[in-house]
Amino acid sequence: MKTTGTLFVVGTPIGNLDDISRRALSTLESVNLVACEDTRVTKKLLDRYGLKPKLMSVHQHSGSAKIDEVIAGLKHGQHVAVVTDAGTPGVSDPGGLLVAAAYDAGIKVVAVPGPSAVTAALSVSGLPTNRFTFLGWLPHKKGRETMLQAIVASKYTVAFFESPHRIMRTLEKLKELLAADRTVVVARELTKVFEEVVRGSAGYVYDVFRDNPDRVRGEFVVVVGPQL
Repeated sequence: MKTTGTLFVVGTPIGNLDDISRRALSTLESVNLVACEDTRVTKKLLDRYGLKPKLMSVHQHSGSAKIDEVIAGLKHGQHVAVVTDAGTPGVSDPGGLLVAAAYDAGIKVVAVPGPSAVTAALSVSGLPTNRFTFLGWLPHKKGRETMLQAIVASKYTVAFFESPHRIMRTLEKLKELLAADRTVVVARELTKVFEEVVRGSAGYVYDVFRDNPDRVRGEFVVVVGPQL
């Protein structure tokens, strides 16, 4: 009876390459294939540690053919690691599609935990995290206002991603909607050279970035404290 392979879901650094675990490195070294968002990004990480597994780009625009190819390899006994450009696959990225397909095919799926911008931001927010809601990326247009109203009404801490192109518009809206005693935390460029965490009322946080436009760049995690 032919033995199927295993799909390893491997968390990788969100910025600082030293944040990768020994287990993650061992897994990436031992698998037959690494399925990644961008082979160029993943190659930089692998080169840092002298690893040279076969790479395949599998992302949201790949279509089902790429996923089918990976699943076929797993069925024939190949071991595959899936990684994202940064962080943990399946957390607000398309890695979950491959994982779901693996389960449907009867493939064993193993988590190799690692960094996540969401949990990193929550851990330094100083806000209640026994219960929280993660919203991923806010909608660009349709549904955006509804989502913001839900954040305002939430009795739990809420975290979401935002881009440098929309962060000021989002902070301005939170300033308009939130009571002065609601805490907002913006974590920018976590684990990278220009990492910073700005914490205070929505108005204070908005003013900090409005007055320092050079800091409106990079990747943002916004955390909003619960309704009191």
